[in-house]
Amino acid sequence: MVRVKHATSSVFVFCHLPQGWRLGLIQHPRFARRMIPGGHVEAGESAAEAALREVAEEAGLDVRLVAPPLAPLPGGYRPERVPHPWWIVEYQVPPDNQLAEDHVHVDHLYVAVADHPSPVTEPDHPFGWYTAADLAGLAMFDDARILAGTLLAGLDGGPLAGRTAAAVDRPAGADPGLAATLMRQLEMAARPR
Repeated sequence: MVRVKHATSSVFVFCHLPQGWRLGLIQHPRFARRMIPGGHVEAGESAAEAALREVAEEAGLDVRLVAPPLAPLPGGYRPERVPHPWWIVEYQVPPDNQLAEDHVHVDHLYVAVADHPSPVTEPDHPFGWYTAADLAGLAMFDDARILAGTLLAGLDGGPLAGRTAAAVDRPAGADPGLAATLMRQLEMAARPR
């Protein structure tokens, strides 16, 4: 049986609070779980535009996408580069408000940074900021918990100032390369504009 595939975008949103970096999660009303903001890509928008819209709608936040490391384009190449997700994955999902049968979400997973922890508009869902230690006690899908925990591993120890990726304590099983890459990318994104 061929399954219908829908493009979706989801976002790991980080904010640096006085206690350190935190990950933002919504309380999903249908799944009754903590999840990263996300949803279907609508007609006329890119996956990156959908990512920003979904965070604004679901969490009420204004965020900036954090680019993953990318291969450079040659000088003189003129088309505008579309923001890349960090990963693209496929999930089998039950019927939802987009399709009345089982289908596949082709999910573009982005990373973003919020300059301020407070919503700028009224969020559609309850929202909160969490540490890596908080994740074990939350009702979440396992794949989201694994990836969120790995991403937070290099950040959860506090402010990044003066710390190198090698100096960060990581929980057992965390991918040090991924945590170090995220730390470098967030440090660049958090610089004053």
